[in-house]
Amino acid sequence: MYEKYTRQSLPNDDYRELLGSAISVFNSNNAFIIENILKISGDQHNWWELIDRTSGNILHKVMKEQYSDVIPENIISLFSELVEQRDRIIHSFQITGPEPNPDQEQLLATKVKGSGEQFIITRKYLLNFIQKNQTLSDLLYDFRNI
Repeated sequence: MYEKYTRQSLPNDDYRELLGSAISVFNSNNAFIIENILKISGDQHNWWELIDRTSGNILHKVMKEQYSDVIPENIISLFSELVEQRDRIIHSFQITGPEPNPDQEQLLATKVKGSGEQFIITRKYLLNFIQKNQTLSDLLYDFRNI
């Protein structure tokens, strides 16, 4: 599929909408995690410092090392899982879909860091990622209101 703004081949509209939604909900949760860290950290952190960190750094250096006694394990664990999934989306590569694929649509595939396992980022993967982000958002709302 092509658009007026690029001559490069693109995935179809539905797939791109899911990709955009996946990035958007993750970014929203990342900001929500920062908001929660600021609430519990007093003057130890500020928004400018935290927003400059990668999500993985926030997870390991802030959530796990500094506040694992305050932030519930289910939030830390789910965010960790989502950071890994998000990394697979961001560090993906475009392919022409596998056989049988009569439309030869463009999709994203990824390679798992370390293991070398490769897989296609399917619509199901993206929907699952979006749903897990909703779960994390709900947990973060509950945590904020404690």
